[in-house]
Amino acid sequence: MDRHEILRNIVTKNETKLVLLVMDGIGDLPVDGKTPLMVAKTPNLDALAKESELGQTIPVAYGVTPGSGPGHLSLFGYDPIKYQIGRGILEALGTGVEVGEKDVVARGNFATMKDGVVIDRRAGRPPTEKSAKVVEILNENIKEIDGVKVTFYPGKEHRFVVKFTGDDLYDAVSDADPQKEGKEMEWAKALKPEAEKMAEVVNKLIRKIGEVLKDQPEMNWALLRGFSKYPKLPQFPDVYKVKAAAIATYPMYKGIAKLVGMEVLKAGTTVDDEFETLKKYWNDYDFFYLHIKKTDSYGEDGNFEEKVKVIEEVDRNIPKLLALNPAVVVVTGDHSTPCLMKSHSWHPVPYMIRSKFVRKGASEKFDEFECARGVLGTFYAVDSMMLMLAHAQRLEKYGA
Repeated sequence: MDRHEILRNIVTKNETKLVLLVMDGIGDLPVDGKTPLMVAKTPNLDALAKESELGQTIPVAYGVTPGSGPGHLSLFGYDPIKYQIGRGILEALGTGVEVGEKDVVARGNFATMKDGVVIDRRAGRPPTEKSAKVVEILNENIKEIDGVKVTFYPGKEHRFVVKFTGDDLYDAVSDADPQKEGKEMEWAKALKPEAEKMAEVVNKLIRKIGEVLKDQPEMNWALLRGFSKYPKLPQFPDVYKVKAAAIATYPMYKGIAKLVGMEVLKAGTTVDDEFETLKKYWNDYDFFYLHIKKTDSYGEDGNFEEKVKVIEEVDRNIPKLLALNPAVVVVTGDHSTPCLMKSHSWHPVPYMIRSKFVRKGASEKFDEFECARGVLGTFYAVDSMMLMLAHAQRLEKYGA
């Protein structure tokens, strides 16, 4: 039994309400001396910082760049090293795909291939409606590979899900993705001997997709990653004794919420929609996970100005959140996505918690450097849930 499993034995119930606001990829590096958080006009977040404790989190381990799955598991209080989950299952569940015992699922990216080189891993971020039509083409032309049934499901923008159904399928397969533009294709490899069949099917499928889509101007290739079967995790509502809800716009984040047992609420596509959904369902749940995606997307695109705009959009909605009078509010990210790097990074993530039990007054605004100087210091994100529960007085004393 690990440390967190022991500590969960002291969790108790009460009537408090908690909100975990995750601005995906919020952490950044300075460009011309400032980060998007520093440039953005954030009077409400800054006012909240004055009433909060600030710090910064390490999602997995020092120097380790986390994916969104490990980053979120950590925020939910699950050791991301102990609980390793493929991105495919998160995307699949978030898209509404049913995953059975004989299934392996993977997350797909439509990509642009030219002369054997992947020149755009996201195929120009096509509109969802356009990529869904290409998914239809794949389903019409590809039914199975070597006796393994293959089914495609549309996702958001350039993303899709592929489900493999058959006997003796294992998910111990490396990503079929070079991870960077300007590189040749990285083919799937079996990570264990029993997964040789799966890796062979994956690579044959990708070549077949290339044949079917060869006349598409941008979506002429596919990258597959996060191969996974359905895992079993301790359920969030049981572990923390809360009725938990998730508000997210992208399938993967809905998927991870479902996987840990949260109820996913129907919301629109904008930041305003998400905060309105929070207000609508406020009386029905006592823990809310609210996810903002575009801070990460624009970080990956290196789009500093648009990342600033999303931060400002969130800031304008903070009064709606505070008007609900939650006992505990946390504002943080699952990882850093610096515009300078156009990718996830290992840098610590800004963190802010407000309750009536904080040591307030030490910080003036919410940004990376204020958080680095904050009273919470630098801590592992996996401790965030216990910290939230403590501030909500949902933890009993440990020991005599």
